[in-house]
Amino acid sequence: MPRNSRFLPRRALPLLTASVLALSLAGCATSGENDAGADDERPVVLTTFTVLADIAENVAGDHLRVESITKVGTEIHGYEPTPGDIRRASGAELILDNGMNLEAWFGQFVEGLDVPHVVVSDGVETIDITEDAYAGMPNPHAWMSPVNVQIYVDNMVDAFSDLDPENAAEYEVNGEAYKAELQAVQDELVDELAVLPENQRALVTCEGAFSYLARDAGLTEKYIWAVNAEQQATPQQITSAIEFVRDNDVPAVFCESTVSDAPMQQVVEATDAAFGGVLYVDSLSEADGPVPTYLELIRHDATTIIDALTAGN
Repeated sequence: MPRNSRFLPRRALPLLTASVLALSLAGCATSGENDAGADDERPVVLTTFTVLADIAENVAGDHLRVESITKVGTEIHGYEPTPGDIRRASGAELILDNGMNLEAWFGQFVEGLDVPHVVVSDGVETIDITEDAYAGMPNPHAWMSPVNVQIYVDNMVDAFSDLDPENAAEYEVNGEAYKAELQAVQDELVDELAVLPENQRALVTCEGAFSYLARDAGLTEKYIWAVNAEQQATPQQITSAIEFVRDNDVPAVFCESTVSDAPMQQVVEATDAAFGGVLYVDSLSEADGPVPTYLELIRHDATTIIDALTAGN
């Protein structure tokens, strides 16, 4: 056999096979976390949760790679970042957070990172939590109002334009188009609920996560327990909700998808109100779920509220 033959001795094959397998496995182990964007040279914008990521993607278009630190269905308030999250953040060009003490873990998360971050809720007229341990602090669920999310969009447009001035004009166009869709949801809420008597213009939910939506839609908010409350659904809280519903002849009540509706069912049983349905707040669903995008989430909530409250009109 010629010395420069491309064929190897039979005894070398097991060694070569083992080496190739080891390299392949090593490649899989290191690339699993990063391969999705390994060939994507766009600047990375990292957000704290899926709702912000979806809004940001609509503004960014194809020019930025937007990712969420937390995954679909993750409880955002008490999230504990992983070492992998820190690595991803260190490679980002920009980090977006909601602010208003939503991400209690965020300050420590970005400490030591040389990455700019923008609080997308800057400019929102805040509503304070009025009860329990967080009384006096701003209710962080500002994104539940389509009016407020237009402020989020403006802040994203500015941040993306600073990051990538070459495409600033497109970010502006994308932002305006998205804001028009948000305003359409807001207009429908206000117009459709206008048929209700003033006392029935009330949004009764399990948790006080809808303060901003209620305010901007002209609804009185009532909840069983406050946002981040240490005690949930006490007999006194349920009684207070029952009395409110009775006194105002509220036609329907609601509950968030992330908590049990059992307390609200007690309100239904004790009053003439119907259970209006489930509302979504903190996280988007998977692509095949009911609310895979923020627009679908806020449209779902708006439609559910309108249909239930106006059913008898």
